Amino acid sequence: MSFLELFKRPGLIGAHRGSRSSHPENTLSALRYSMGHCDFIEVDVQLSSDGVAVIMHDDTLERTTNVKEKEIYKMRVPYRVSKFSYEELSKLDYGGWFYQNHIRSEVLLTLKKVLEFIRENKQYINIEIKDLHDSFSDEQVVSTVLGEISSFDVSEFILLSSFRHEYLSMFKKRAPNIPTAALVEDKHPDYLIKYLKSLKVDAYHFNDELVDEKTVKELRNAGFFVNIYTVNNPKRRQQLFDMGVNGVFTDYLE
Repeated sequence: MSFLELFKRPGLIGAHRGSRSSHPENTLSALRYSMGHCDFIEVDVQLSSDGVAVIMHDDTLERTTNVKEKEIYKMRVPYRVSKFSYEELSKLDYGGWFYQNHIRSEVLLTLKKVLEFIRENKQYINIEIKDLHDSFSDEQVVSTVLGEISSFDVSEFILLSSFRHEYLSMFKKRAPNIPTAALVEDKHPDYLIKYLKSLKVDAYHFNDELVDEKTVKELRNAGFFVNIYTVNNPKRRQQLFDMGVNGVFTDYLE
C-alpha cells in the first residue's frame, strides 16, 4: 500500500517527530516507540556543513543536544546545525536533555538510518525537509535527499513535505512517484487551490489555528489530502476528523 492509499483511510494519526512526549524527539528510540501507536511518523531533515542529511528540527543545537557542555564548541554560538560537520554532530548526545539526571543518551539520527528503519519495519514516514536556502542551494538539498532515498526501495512508504515549496516542485519533477505536501503556517497562500495545483502536491499541511470547515471541504473536493499540526487534544482531533481532515500530527500517542 502506498502513502497515498494510506491517506484514503479515515482518522490518521501522525507521530510528530516520533513519540516526542515520551522519548527525545527525532531519535531512533522515538521512532521505535511510535511503531503500533500511529499510522505514520514525521521527522525533520537538514544538512550538516559537509552535506550529510541529518534528522533535526531546530536549526540550532542547544535545545536538543549537550553542545553547550562541550568546551571545544564554546566559540560556536549560536550552534547552527549547518555549521557543524557530520563528525562533529556525531560526538553530541541527543537524549540526555530529555531524561531527568541525563540517565540515557541518544546518538545522532541520519536520513540513511531512517530509511533503513523504514525498510526493516515497512513504516510510513513523512520526511519534512527544513528550509535550508540560507546555507545550501535548492539543488544540493533536493539532490542529497533523493540520492539517499534512491539507495533504498522504500519510496511507497515516504511522503516529502516542506515549508520551502521550491523543493516540492523539484521533487515532483525528479521523483513523480513520491507524494509531496506543502507546509504552511499562519497564512494560506493566495488562490490556494490554484497555487497547490501549480506545485503538483498531493497534500496540504497547515496549523490548527488556520482550520475552518469551508477550507477543508474545498481542499478535499479539489483532491488534496489535508493534515493538521499539532493537535494534542483528543476532542479537537475528533472535530477535525468530522470536518473531513485526513490526519493530524500529535505529540501524544495513545
